[in-house]
Amino acid sequence: MAQYTLKVNGKSQSVDVDSDTPLLWVLRDNLDLVGTKYGCGIAQCGACTVHIDGVAMRSCSVPVSKVSGPVTTIEGLSEDGTHPVQKAWKEHDVPQCGYCQAGQMMTAAAFLEENKSPSEKEICSAMNGNICRCGTYPRINQAVKTASKL
Repeated sequence: MAQYTLKVNGKSQSVDVDSDTPLLWVLRDNLDLVGTKYGCGIAQCGACTVHIDGVAMRSCSVPVSKVSGPVTTIEGLSEDGTHPVQKAWKEHDVPQCGYCQAGQMMTAAAFLEENKSPSEKEICSAMNGNICRCGTYPRINQAVKTASKL
């Protein structure tokens, strides 16, 4: 076990964990930030997406020892739900079961930081790989387009 100090959602947090512990489990089990979900464990579904130094990353495949920048989880996207992506998700009533939505929103937020005025094709490409078992892809894509205008 080793001690790691991470900046998560703007706060420095120290944890004692093995160096190969995935960031996902540090967030959920050690820091009680359970908005980030476990989906597949092999970085294929997107449910565990967080931002590391502003880049969308699959936290299930990032060992805590490799985290070098600030981490933002869905809980840190905004304190009061006013991030444009969160507002658009509400406007389009995107979630059904909701399990994948934190990862979807984190992917969308990072994408919109890079592309402020995306085309529908760019949105589909950026969101590809985030799996929604309920099939709300049309609403997700509409919400991303709306968020780009907010």
